Amino acid sequence: MSSIKINDSFILTSPSTSISQIKSELSNFEYVIVFDKHYYIFHTKEQFALQSASMSMPIIDWIHKTNWSPSTISTWLDLKTSKVNWERPVLIQAYETNSIHGVLHPSDWIHYLQAENEDVFSYFETLGETINDAVTVVDDKGKVVLWNTAAENTYKIAKQAIVGEFINTYFDDESIVLHKILNEGRPIRGAYHKPNKETHVLVNASPIVKGHKVIGAVATEHDITNIIRLHEEVEQDPLIGDKSLFSSIIGENSTLEEEIEMAKKVSSTNIPILLTGEVGSGKELLAQAIHYDSTRRNEPFITLNCATIPPGLIDMELFGYQQGVFSQPTTDKRPGKLEQAANGTLFIQDVHKMPLDVQIKLCDYLENAAYYMTGSNEQVQVNTRIMASTSVLLESLIEQGEFYEGLYYQLTVINIHIPPLKERQNEIPTLITQFIEEFSTKHEKVKPTLDEEVVETLCHHDWPGNVRELRNTIERLILLNDLPTITAQHLPAELKRQITLHEPLNETSSEKQLIQDTLKRTYGNKSAAADLLGISRGTLYNKIKEYGL
Repeated sequence: MSSIKINDSFILTSPSTSISQIKSELSNFEYVIVFDKHYYIFHTKEQFALQSASMSMPIIDWIHKTNWSPSTISTWLDLKTSKVNWERPVLIQAYETNSIHGVLHPSDWIHYLQAENEDVFSYFETLGETINDAVTVVDDKGKVVLWNTAAENTYKIAKQAIVGEFINTYFDDESIVLHKILNEGRPIRGAYHKPNKETHVLVNASPIVKGHKVIGAVATEHDITNIIRLHEEVEQDPLIGDKSLFSSIIGENSTLEEEIEMAKKVSSTNIPILLTGEVGSGKELLAQAIHYDSTRRNEPFITLNCATIPPGLIDMELFGYQQGVFSQPTTDKRPGKLEQAANGTLFIQDVHKMPLDVQIKLCDYLENAAYYMTGSNEQVQVNTRIMASTSVLLESLIEQGEFYEGLYYQLTVINIHIPPLKERQNEIPTLITQFIEEFSTKHEKVKPTLDEEVVETLCHHDWPGNVRELRNTIERLILLNDLPTITAQHLPAELKRQITLHEPLNETSSEKQLIQDTLKRTYGNKSAAADLLGISRGTLYNKIKEYGL
């Protein structure tokens, strides 16, 4: 921060001092200060004002005769907040002793404020550049004061071109957003906005307030264009390519069969369904099976994944919005997933990630079959069936105030739980056969057979990623193998390791080699080696002694 220039070349004199003496003192000091109820300051360059006066006249008489303006006295700490007469030099008073510390000329104060303003703006600009999001600051007239590098990259407009210009020169909609802040003085948080045809952002904006007056506005914009494009470009690619209903998830596990029977019974109804189960357990597969087994099978099946969309965008994605929400009213609308799935099914994944206010709005739709787009007063009525999924206990979220109880009761009229794959190991062979058929057709490969050892390994694996992990593993095996038979060498490393750990210790040579390899892997740690081999430490010691290891 720049230091201020305070002049200490001054002398205090009485009001009875003659003009002649005042002029004499001004040749020795830069300032002469006269005190008589008020402080009156004379600068050495102001001697000309005294030329026509009688040299013997007391200075106080001349002051009264000419209405010479008094000066303000202030401490340095109070200088910015107190009322100061800047038409005259200001006396700076010591805070502790009340003695006069020096004289501050208005021009020196201006230079100081200019330097201070430059310093503050440097801090301000550096802060703006430290933020990864686009930052825009406008004054109370809507002129751009700050435009950071992220804003340049987002909007492809150089800082030199836009700073100092009215923002509506470039963005009509964006100008209205910030003008709304300027006019109303209320902040905006997490609002979706489309400032031009190519860019989608989430906006946080706040007024800049001085006293009780709004003097500007600042907005940060998080670029979500890539997310929007991804959602717009990805075509619906049903996991059940042949629409074979429940064939991709049917197994021999009695619990799952009961759940599937329930799913079949409700598939022809319009009742909302909640699917629960661990991540990857096959909830989307079951949702599609229900859809394709219903009378809506020829209508859209649309998904909305609440875990992959920014919270501030979920409302727009679900219910849509009117393009003029941040500008002048317009008939240009973007339908949401509910409308895109009209007469079909909307499957909401990870519904527990949906913001609470959107949950309430969805509950209203389920009750009334109608809703309002963001930015529109026109009610939209659509006939869309809702299915939702979650991998958490919604009851716990309700207790914590993070899930709307009304929506919970709407969704759980039919609640279907899918057990994890580790509880359904006897159906893994059926799923393996199904996936081999599916991916051989999809990738135009000759359908291979699986070695018995591979099948056994796949059936005994825990599959923490559930059906999704098994499905991805089979697709990998199909993609990377051109041989008629898939053997253990084609398995991923984790599954190969599982085979090694469970190899029977039968033949002496292979048993000895296996123990040697395991000891090498554990750097001679016998307890760890015994755990890997699946035998007791005592048995391992006996084997080591037997083979002379």
